[in-house]
Amino acid sequence: MKLRIIFLLILMLSVSLQAQEIDKDLLRIKERMEEVSHFTADIVVDVEAPFINMPPKTASMEYNRGEKIKFKSKDFLIFPKRGLDFTFSELFEHPFISVDRGFKTIDNQNLKVLSVIPKDEKADMAMATLYLDIENDHIIISEITTKNQGSYTLQMQYNATEILPEYIEVSFAIENLKIPLNFMGSDTKIDRKAMKSNETNTGTVKLQIKNYDISIAR
Repeated sequence: MKLRIIFLLILMLSVSLQAQEIDKDLLRIKERMEEVSHFTADIVVDVEAPFINMPPKTASMEYNRGEKIKFKSKDFLIFPKRGLDFTFSELFEHPFISVDRGFKTIDNQNLKVLSVIPKDEKADMAMATLYLDIENDHIIISEITTKNQGSYTLQMQYNATEILPEYIEVSFAIENLKIPLNFMGSDTKIDRKAMKSNETNTGTVKLQIKNYDISIAR
């Protein structure tokens, strides 16, 4: 009888934990972002890397729900393999749990910190740490660790009323960046000595985004 009671208590606790797996603030932000079915925008891309001196480039981007963001430009662009999914569709693609890490003040913003852990082995993400502006329903910072393609960090700025960011910085390890040097153009300078060093360097891609055309499907 006692064993049966203990089993029932454990079962009830397990059900309770499962029901609280996803933080309600994150769920609200996730549902809001999933309303975006399509968007286009113009961007200015600026790359900061230890051995690359490249002027800012212009491009356009397009997103359709269920697909990766596509970029078009007449110029040569440098992007990391991962890290430009600011719709977070890849992070939320598989079932996950969230763990509340409390609040942290960054740049005078009081942000809610969550660890997000996918439950599906098929997920490319191992873990993400998200910093939420729960007043305006925005993800401000995401620190993502993948299983096979390293780690990267996104920092985002928003117009308070908009769903999508107007400025993004993506920080990543240079080793996760494929650079075809022969196609980089005459306006780009490469420090080949620094590039060949064995040091692991960090690069940053900065995106200024404007002229959004967003389709919302509720």
